[in-house]
Amino acid sequence: MKTRTISAIIAMIILASTNVSARETLAKATKGKFLMGVAINMQQVNGVNPVETDLIANEFSAVVAENCMKPQPTHPQENKYVWDDADKFVAFGEKNKQTVTGHCLIWHSQIGRWMFVNDSGKDVSPEVLKERMRQHIYAVVGRYKGRVKGWDVVNEAFEDNGTYRKSKFYQILGKDFIKYAFQFAHEADPNAELYYNDYNVETPAKCDAIVQLVKELKAAGCRIDAVGSQSHMHMVNPTLEATETSFKKLKAAGVHILITEWDVSILPSPYDGANISASFKYSKEMDPYRDGVPADVQQKWNKRVLDMFGLFLKYSDVVDRVTVWGLNDAGTWLNGFPIRGRMDYPLLFDRKNQRKSVVDEMIKMAQKTKVKK
Repeated sequence: MKTRTISAIIAMIILASTNVSARETLAKATKGKFLMGVAINMQQVNGVNPVETDLIANEFSAVVAENCMKPQPTHPQENKYVWDDADKFVAFGEKNKQTVTGHCLIWHSQIGRWMFVNDSGKDVSPEVLKERMRQHIYAVVGRYKGRVKGWDVVNEAFEDNGTYRKSKFYQILGKDFIKYAFQFAHEADPNAELYYNDYNVETPAKCDAIVQLVKELKAAGCRIDAVGSQSHMHMVNPTLEATETSFKKLKAAGVHILITEWDVSILPSPYDGANISASFKYSKEMDPYRDGVPADVQQKWNKRVLDMFGLFLKYSDVVDRVTVWGLNDAGTWLNGFPIRGRMDYPLLFDRKNQRKSVVDEMIKMAQKTKVKK
């Protein structure tokens, strides 16, 4: 009797696994239109929750590391590199035959202070910083040469008003730090695609600044394949019109578009950006859905997601990848940003790793869309 019970359980598990593998997915529905990606963490890479690991492998055609390839984790000290997690992440994507993106090489955040100071704690010279950048980029890109399709070379170099962020890179090297980063990345892997990545790309002043950067990089002979729009969205902003306008501007500049960190917060917010240093005080009014999302609010969220996804499909001739920033609502960074301790619902899978109903609508929408590439 016990043997029969065990056999039945095994059969059910195999059947469930087969159904997950065989069912229609966003990855299949968007094939030929754009890659459908997801940002993943090391618990998922390591298989701590096998359900999540399997969902990532079966539901998506591309992966990007949430944290393990950023400067601080890979290069915590000048003469010390840590590769274990990044190696596992790249191997995970390869095992599942997914496109792997490297995120990110140069960023003002999550980077060791050692990059910018000398032994006395004072700012290094432009020459020293440039050389440290070169060594870092050569080491990281070179290690995964031929295995990573493309790199977010520089992340978040502009303020929303279109001025350059006064990061240490900018303070020491001026805006040329961006050009150097792209040059070094191309030298380290001439076949890798190279991207600039930022949030609030839909903001006119910032978008115009990015377009100007693209023109300057091309004039300097640098390779730049695409601009990544993080697309951390809210229920109202950015508008569909503003998003489409940014697409038109980037397309006219001769680059492709990546939706790199897509999520749609359902919560009220005091802030429209994605600057991780921002924070606000908790209040119940700003955390209204701890017991679940009302049906009418969920419908509005679904429509918001479908409207944006429809726009991505409309521009699938230049949109190469759409990546959601996390697998499920339990693991979203928005539960702690910009207000800690809230319950947000911004992703395509719920806290129990179940597909939300909107996913089936997205699949139908993608299936009806003709391939433009």
